[in-house]
Amino acid sequence: MMTDVLVAHSSEVEKAAFYRKTYLHVALSILAFIGVETILLKTVPVEVIAMMFGQKYTWLLIIGVFWLASMLASKWSLSQSRTTQYFGLGFYIVLEAVIFMPMIYIAANMQGGGNIIFQAAMLTIAMFAGLSAVAFTSKRDFSFLRNIIIIGGFLSIGLIVAGAIFGFNLGLWFSVGMVLLASASILYETSKLKNVYTTGQYVGASLQLFASIMLLFWYILRILMSRRS
Repeated sequence: MMTDVLVAHSSEVEKAAFYRKTYLHVALSILAFIGVETILLKTVPVEVIAMMFGQKYTWLLIIGVFWLASMLASKWSLSQSRTTQYFGLGFYIVLEAVIFMPMIYIAANMQGGGNIIFQAAMLTIAMFAGLSAVAFTSKRDFSFLRNIIIIGGFLSIGLIVAGAIFGFNLGLWFSVGMVLLASASILYETSKLKNVYTTGQYVGASLQLFASIMLLFWYILRILMSRRS
């Protein structure tokens, strides 16, 4: 069972333990994502991967299912049951691996594809580390970003759906805007570690950070891929 003590009201030792567990789970989630993604790319037929991004309505269905399932996984990860928390986190990692599969496949088969993926990963890690440092060292309250993230999220979903239906390319500037939105999400989620979670909610906290990292990685990778196409 989780403790109900807020991190903000806990001792320095408890805070340090919460942060350590949260970021350890983020790191393990990333490693698990790499492992699951590798397995999927080696086992899922190319025809299935092509179908995922080749048919617009199939992709819209996948996005819709991902959105609903990610909300469920997030809820599970904040459950009172530790088993349910880990089930939610594991479920979300698999979801991310599935949604990433077509783009990773395309990137890997481009000229210098391995290098593109590596560069995107390194840029994502660097930006995440920098934004986390800002959130932890700054005394500013980043809770104001919540409304910006919600509004930006709905606008981006609307544009993605419209682009899929009407067949227009959202372009480079949309990806840049989504990188900014993902960066804002990292700042907001990191600030929540200090002010919102209890010391027993490190699994749920790690899922939210992992989700923001993957969003950032997605659009950094898209930007780098667009430069090679």
